[in-house]
Amino acid sequence: MDAPVTVRVQREDFDLAAEVSALCQGRTNIGAIVTFSGLCRDEAGALGALELEHYPGMAEAEISRICLEAVQRFGLQAATAIHRFGRIEPGQNIVLVVTASRHRQAAFDGANFIMDFLKTSAPFWKKEHRTDGKTGEWVSAKDTDDAARDRWSH
Repeated sequence: MDAPVTVRVQREDFDLAAEVSALCQGRTNIGAIVTFSGLCRDEAGALGALELEHYPGMAEAEISRICLEAVQRFGLQAATAIHRFGRIEPGQNIVLVVTASRHRQAAFDGANFIMDFLKTSAPFWKKEHRTDGKTGEWVSAKDTDDAARDRWSH
């Protein structure tokens, strides 16, 4: 059985349990599922919302490339990556990564790999909207995200 990869970039929310169920449906070769769900946090009450923009078409292509590389590199049985765009308020979902493999370590490694590259390589931009009514700057890339990505090249 091949390793299906599902990638979506969408405005609407996602249901983690439904996505895991869809990934596993009819598959008996899976021994481990790892999920990562990234949420918008309120930054100690200062953040009212994040505005996420993406490069349509290019974002999906890059996330697909990352997921396919993870499938090959870690021998995953399946992978799902969903990233939202638009206005997202604290407590709401931003991103979901689900990996499936025969054994747990491959699923953990695959999920980490996908997130590390998604954060640094997929064309998304975030702007902060503060609770004081001010619109913040577009959020800059972090050196720690680059370092997390770079550990996979060793």
